[in-house]
Amino acid sequence: MRHARRLRALYAGVEAVLLRLDPLLRKIDYRRLDKPVLLLEKATKGLLVDSQSCGQCILAYTGMSCPMNCPKKMRNGPCGGVRADGTCEVDKSMKCVWVQAWEGNKGLGEQPPPIQVIQPPVDHRLIGHSAWLRELALKRREPEAGASGAV
Repeated sequence: MRHARRLRALYAGVEAVLLRLDPLLRKIDYRRLDKPVLLLEKATKGLLVDSQSCGQCILAYTGMSCPMNCPKKMRNGPCGGVRADGTCEVDKSMKCVWVQAWEGNKGLGEQPPPIQVIQPPVDHRLIGHSAWLRELALKRREPEAGASGAV
């Protein structure tokens, strides 16, 4: 999370490219692109932020720390089980995802910190679908890609 600001800038750059490609992506059809784009997401976000591909990415709110790495799958945390040394109560071999999220939010330098925005619970219908394509659909204010198949 030391590089949260740079990772967020990279993330914004990818989003800008996808927004420019949106007319072409719509012609190809988001439903057809969902799995190939998901593979690209898994490769990049998995490598950079250990993303778990939930299909509803909130990295911009969690200091580029994927909350789906929390053993309790908390989308709003911490759960209250953080050990005194900052490790997880469930798996003491790992640092608490939410401790990392707070550290990453400090690195973003935004006021108020985006981590203070309450996030909706995980929509399990979106797991295994592209979060990037879903975000593009939401920016166009169209039905969600993946879950309903409407895009």
